[in-house]
Amino acid sequence: MYNLIDGKKVSEHVREEIKEQVTELLKNGKETGLAVIIVGNDPASRVYVNNKKKGCEQVGIKSYEYALPEETTTEQLLSLIETLNSDSKVDGILCQLPLPSHIDENTAINAISPDKDVDAFHPINTGHIMIGDHSFLPCTPAGIMEMLKYYDISADGKECVVIGRSNIVGKPMAMLLLGANGTVTVCHSRTKNLSEVTRRADILVSAVGRANFVTADMVKDGAVVIDVGMNRNGSGKLCGDVDFENVKEKCSYITPVPGGVGPMTITMLLKNTLTASKNHLN
Repeated sequence: MYNLIDGKKVSEHVREEIKEQVTELLKNGKETGLAVIIVGNDPASRVYVNNKKKGCEQVGIKSYEYALPEETTTEQLLSLIETLNSDSKVDGILCQLPLPSHIDENTAINAISPDKDVDAFHPINTGHIMIGDHSFLPCTPAGIMEMLKYYDISADGKECVVIGRSNIVGKPMAMLLLGANGTVTVCHSRTKNLSEVTRRADILVSAVGRANFVTADMVKDGAVVIDVGMNRNGSGKLCGDVDFENVKEKCSYITPVPGGVGPMTITMLLKNTLTASKNHLN
């Protein structure tokens, strides 16, 4: 019998803790602020930004939105980031991706001051993650670790397999599991005999972005399965990377889509912003 990992429940628990600490900072005269930059009119980006604003309101973080037109130049964006870097009321800066094609995302990310990089994408912060000495963690992998902690699922000594090697999820996920004493394998499009590798996993994390990619024959009995995917199936219904209905009966724990990893991502952004605020107070 499988257990469902309820991301909404864990998210609410963590947000209550964040709210308490944001309130405590406010008592000491320190307001916590997050600046969100959105360039252009991508509908999905607008939804994400609105959800982030709602999250800020829920925990008492001041939200500043900078909505720039599609034709904004790289120089104009960098000028705004420079201004926010030196703005004492802004603790965290988030540049909503994707950016329009004429703007280089790496240039924008690298322009954000590392102590305000609450997405943890800046090379300095990714380097700190590599050596295990970090202030911020990428939001989705950090959210997954928070869920494992909440459900008392330890990676210590376990076989952990991550499918996907992106800089946003796959690579940092592997480092966090390694930091928790897991034995980690990272799989990708060139991995041979993928099913043989995934069947070894005590903890299996899929972040490939392909609907129903992980099938029951790829999963070990009793495994913990974490589904990072956010896809649409042939009927247009939201689904993950994992064939949930067929895989769930083999699992000890599994995340649903929606309602699993998704709610944790914005929550960990709020937690990173709180951390930045504490660091700036000190």
